[in-house]
Amino acid sequence: MSTPAIPAGMTGILPHLVCAGAADAIGFYQRAFGAVEMMRLPAPDGRLMHASVRIGEAVVMLVDEMPEYGTLGPKQLKGSPVTLHRFVPDVDAAMAKAVAAGATVVMPAADQFWGDRYGIVEDPFGHRWSLATHLRDLTPEQILQAAASAAPC
Repeated sequence: MSTPAIPAGMTGILPHLVCAGAADAIGFYQRAFGAVEMMRLPAPDGRLMHASVRIGEAVVMLVDEMPEYGTLGPKQLKGSPVTLHRFVPDVDAAMAKAVAAGATVVMPAADQFWGDRYGIVEDPFGHRWSLATHLRDLTPEQILQAAASAAPC
């Protein structure tokens, strides 16, 4: 029997987040998004050199900041160009849960021209999460037409 090249449950793209306080981030993701911790591997100094959680069907890996290796989180970098996106059954409830856990609203949830109710929160570690509930199916042509009359982002 051979070892599979891709471990079970690890298909697709897996976000690997750098956090100042990865152990605290795991607790936040559990409270805010229902994350289930899969594993953590502490370094001798107590920082996490690897951890992973499952949020829904997605695996998210985490590591503590380690400036000596050039591993910096979004707060040290003064932001991140990456937003993690998640579809949820009730975006308003999901955003309220994230805020109660310590997130900050960046963009309140609102119905959007592309057919989703959509909002953005920033977690206490500087990572942005867009949350959405799909409301209606639209063709690409309908979305383009709606975008022409939509307010700019």
